[in-house]
Amino acid sequence: MMPAGRTRADSLRWMAQGTAVFFDALASVPDDRLDRPTALDGWSGKHLLAHLAANADALVNLAHWARTGEETPMYSSPAQRDADIEAGATRPAAELRAWAVRSAKTLDARLAELDEQQWNREVRTAQGRTVTAEEIPWMRTREVMVHAVDLGAGVEFDDLPADFLAALIDDITAKRSGADGPALTLTATDHSGTWAVSGAGDPAPVTGTLAGLAAYLSGRRSPGVTGAHGGPAPELPRWL
Repeated sequence: MMPAGRTRADSLRWMAQGTAVFFDALASVPDDRLDRPTALDGWSGKHLLAHLAANADALVNLAHWARTGEETPMYSSPAQRDADIEAGATRPAAELRAWAVRSAKTLDARLAELDEQQWNREVRTAQGRTVTAEEIPWMRTREVMVHAVDLGAGVEFDDLPADFLAALIDDITAKRSGADGPALTLTATDHSGTWAVSGAGDPAPVTGTLAGLAAYLSGRRSPGVTGAHGGPAPELPRWL
């Protein structure tokens, strides 16, 4: 079942947009720059690219599960996922680029094969959540959109579609609620939406643009986002 306000068509549209944004950004990055650190702690551009390629392959597994009913986990284990990213990061840049393109195209093709019944079949995410296959394009959307920013090739949260950013905030606030972390009330300065995160203590007010709030909630650099009385917003634990 899809969250209110987000449809399968939305997720497929955003996935296509995010894929284009990511690969356009990647095309501007020379091979030698992929060896440099990204905004993600401990990850080079090659790590990020290996992760994106492996993520598409993992989501192909879920599409297979949805189509056939045969249980096919995203990854054999969290340790194997991490090891595959580390191994992938040692591959030549040209191989990584080709893998990323190939896996993205395969995911598109496998999702296009699903019928209505298969879209509603339950599968399991790498975090152990049971969801319908309708979540697969949204899961991919988050990866390509957010990592297009992480790549450091000039894409910022401000460049991402506003309706995607609002849906991302919906998604992250739901995941953060009830987990370790502070209670929050979030208000966008350029959007009518307000959001709440249940957590420890009295809710702390957080204000910023839609893009700034999405960056903040996802653990990215978020200039312009402020907490109570214009001070710093509370620090957050890891999102995913």
